[in-house]
Amino acid sequence: MKVARVTPHTGIGSREPGEKTPNPNSNLQLMQPEASPSTDPRETSPVEVLRHQLGRDSVRRPDVVAREEPLEIRIRGKSIAVTMRTPGYDAELAAGFLLSEGLIKERSDVVEIALCLETESPGNILNVFLSPKVEVDFGRLTRHVFASSSCGLCGKASIEAVHQHFPPVSSKMVVSAELIASLPQKMRQAQPAFAQTGGLHAAAIFDDKGNLLVLREDVGRHNAVDKVLGHAFLNNLLPLNAHILLVSGRTSFEILQKALSASIPVIAAVSAPSSLAVEFAAASGQTLIGFLRGDSMNIYAGAARVSH
Repeated sequence: MKVARVTPHTGIGSREPGEKTPNPNSNLQLMQPEASPSTDPRETSPVEVLRHQLGRDSVRRPDVVAREEPLEIRIRGKSIAVTMRTPGYDAELAAGFLLSEGLIKERSDVVEIALCLETESPGNILNVFLSPKVEVDFGRLTRHVFASSSCGLCGKASIEAVHQHFPPVSSKMVVSAELIASLPQKMRQAQPAFAQTGGLHAAAIFDDKGNLLVLREDVGRHNAVDKVLGHAFLNNLLPLNAHILLVSGRTSFEILQKALSASIPVIAAVSAPSSLAVEFAAASGQTLIGFLRGDSMNIYAGAARVSH
């Protein structure tokens, strides 16, 4: 089987058939992408639309939409997940997914992430090569084999079960309400694909000074979060216990659980949280902020971390 090794930014490289898998102790650096990239051509697709406005003649004109394609993630030759995602930064997505599933914990757990090219869907299948020391519970993973980009991975365990893999956050981080209120504008300025299409979710990680660490866009909210977590994982930036995760949509239990896998203490969103997200944040020592718009916000849990 022919595969392509992941390399910086594009995620595309080459590996000839028969070439040996890298040594798991080689500390292979898979990627060092920039925090807020320009639009990746794989993220969008040109279309023609019929523009209609009441009282005027209809006009055909070119437009751009967000690209959506399936991505299959394989471990040791077995398929463990298929998700509908926006192409680009797929290695980060895979790493973030495996991190939030509790399968990988440290950078040395991942030896290589490579594209399968000799398939019917070249570029849409990733092989993740793990260190031999990593134990894989395929029975637990394959229950999530089809991950919806809109609802996340359904059928997740209870809060108590999640805490068996990821303990509650222990962080002394305190941030000002003024700093938090400034983040949505910074995020919007770093969303080139959304500016073109209006059809992508975003996730961004900021430090406690409000500096942008990384931002990713995707048709799936959970995929965008996986990508920023994967970026941090692959670049040895974990734990993120002095950072803020900002998402462009609503927050769910799944988003909070993913943030906890990276020890993120503050999660903010421009829209509303779910009831289970609020419950999870309170039980996990996380600060949860919703309706972050302009100079106002709602703090649903962990208000002590926000200074006024």
